[in-house]
Amino acid sequence: MIDTGDTAWILVSSALVLLMTPGLAFFYGGMARRKNLLSTIMMSFAMMCVVGVVWALWGYSLAFGNDAGGFIGGLNFLGLNNVGMDPSGTYATTIPQLLYMAYQGMFAIITVALITGAVVERIKFSSLMVFAVLWVTIVYGPVAHWVWGAGGFLGKLGALDFAGGAVVHINAGVSALALVLLLGKRRGFPGTMEPNNVPMVALGAGLLWFGWFGFNAGSALASNGLAVNAFVATNLAAAAAGVTWMIISWMHHRPSLLGTVTGAVAGLVAITPAAGFVKPIAGIPIGIAVSFIGYYSIVLFKEKLHFDDSLDVFAVHGMGGIWGALATGIFASVAVNGTGGVIEGNLGQLGIQALSVLTVAAFAFSMTWIIAKLIQVTIGLRVQQGEETVGLDLSQHGERAYGGLR
Repeated sequence: MIDTGDTAWILVSSALVLLMTPGLAFFYGGMARRKNLLSTIMMSFAMMCVVGVVWALWGYSLAFGNDAGGFIGGLNFLGLNNVGMDPSGTYATTIPQLLYMAYQGMFAIITVALITGAVVERIKFSSLMVFAVLWVTIVYGPVAHWVWGAGGFLGKLGALDFAGGAVVHINAGVSALALVLLLGKRRGFPGTMEPNNVPMVALGAGLLWFGWFGFNAGSALASNGLAVNAFVATNLAAAAAGVTWMIISWMHHRPSLLGTVTGAVAGLVAITPAAGFVKPIAGIPIGIAVSFIGYYSIVLFKEKLHFDDSLDVFAVHGMGGIWGALATGIFASVAVNGTGGVIEGNLGQLGIQALSVLTVAAFAFSMTWIIAKLIQVTIGLRVQQGEETVGLDLSQHGERAYGGLR
């Protein structure tokens, strides 16, 4: 039976999650170099269009259709067949299934958009569009089914992922790692790669923080106490992570705005799988820890190993998502959502979380590598040297961001 309060809340949450993708576009765009600003923004905006269509045509069915062996959904919802204004008998039973489909589609959109931050300034736009369609179909749909789909094997195993630690962040972060290794470094890296507009980064981070309440609190799929629990835990984790990253950067040099907003985003990543399973106060230690993990992952991968993940997607989303999934197994509370973690004596939950991390990471990396390699040997994955030198704004889109200034 449809509940009007739940329906109103998930409508708002769906809009909030969609807003995260333009927020991500600003967040990523401000960190890119001036000659690649529009290209970077375009990557995120294009995902709203391309993935939005793919999700309705077949993505939703692959993720949430009738279970096939615990690994993938069937085609019973192909083209939104049997997806209407009545509730699903399985998913979110107090809202129209059409709304549940739309809400889940916003998650698919931003997951692919997250990956783009690792490969900006050197990937062909046409190849990225092909990659997006294939990746949603072959990687995102099955992983979403494993964790959230009725009959999915990780969900049946007891893996906890409230709003997408594995499905969104580990999936995107590890896939980004595979793409970076295949594409190679940008020309001139590790030389100066100065952000073109740090205020734009801060604006994007603010929009992400705002939209993340729909991401996490909306994942309660009802207007209830669990949504409130997730809302407060989310805010505390972001705040704790932001101030921690600020202090770390202060210790090394000065309190950086870029670092502080990156820390806040890392906190949002880490609390995502845990928000509906832990007490809100657990958001503080989860947020503090993820800033240390993220900060020193960037130091290791980018500064020490010269690993050119352009906008630190693996460090923030991959490592942050891994920590968040494991932290869920540590801090989960029976009082919140019926399952306890290590702190409440359930050591086995941490083992289940670790298994889910390894499974999703291995699948995402291997399948992304295969998809990207096929694109590389057919239509090419990387822009030509001259195109990269002049910048992707001009070479891929024929536009400049700043009135002709280079």
